[in-house]
Amino acid sequence: MFYSRYKDIVYKIIGAAMEVHCELGSGLLEQVYQEALSRELDIRNISNQREQEIAIYYKGVKMDKFYKMDLVVDDIVVELKSTKEITSEHRAQLFNYLRLTHKPIGLLINFGEKNLHSERYIFDTISNNCLLVDKDLRPIEDLP
Repeated sequence: MFYSRYKDIVYKIIGAAMEVHCELGSGLLEQVYQEALSRELDIRNISNQREQEIAIYYKGVKMDKFYKMDLVVDDIVVELKSTKEITSEHRAQLFNYLRLTHKPIGLLINFGEKNLHSERYIFDTISNNCLLVDKDLRPIEDLP
């Protein structure tokens, strides 16, 4: 399976996020976790880019407005939250990033809960849908 080649790096990203959560706990601002996770990935020699911009085009013309992804590691979009729980709006934000960039994998990580919460998604370019996957990156269910 095409997505299985990302299994190891996804595991490393989530491991780094767990280290950040253990060190800082929950309840801080999202931007604090973003910087800390980026630094933890750097410590682990995992190349990453914070706040990568996504250009948006309308009828072939680049618009002035753009999105910023929290973190990008290889072809993996990492969307960070620091909230009581993950909502459908948070998932929709990640799905928009995946659809706009056609990156194959998205992680949604929430530092706001007592225990770190993460969700893994793949982007299916054929159906233009994002699918929830298990730790082996196998689809669990279709999501809107």
